[in-house]
Amino acid sequence: MLDPVREYALALPGVQESFPFNEDTLVFKVGSKMFLVLALEKQPIPITVKCEPQKGEELREQYPTIQAAYHFNKRHWITLTDPTALPFTFVCSLIRASYDLVYNGLTRKERQTIADA
Repeated sequence: MLDPVREYALALPGVQESFPFNEDTLVFKVGSKMFLVLALEKQPIPITVKCEPQKGEELREQYPTIQAAYHFNKRHWITLTDPTALPFTFVCSLIRASYDLVYNGLTRKERQTIADA
């Protein structure tokens, strides 16, 4: 699932990927802020995304494969521990929602830079 997730994330406006923490943690940012993290050392590769707190609670109750994110603010971040157990379109919708949350939180200048690119 790594390649389709990477392709989807990198197709969003202004997205860059990097390894700021270590060689096993792939981070996707829009502007200067993270919206997607992949832990490459695990199988299946867990996907961590930002989420509205209320929506995160609902998702954790509804799906056993969605948990509060380890090493992140547990109110605002969720981890899909086995994204292969979820429909790909659903995974993409969570990635897009995370992107939108982060993008909307950027400064006007950062958003304008992305829009102009």
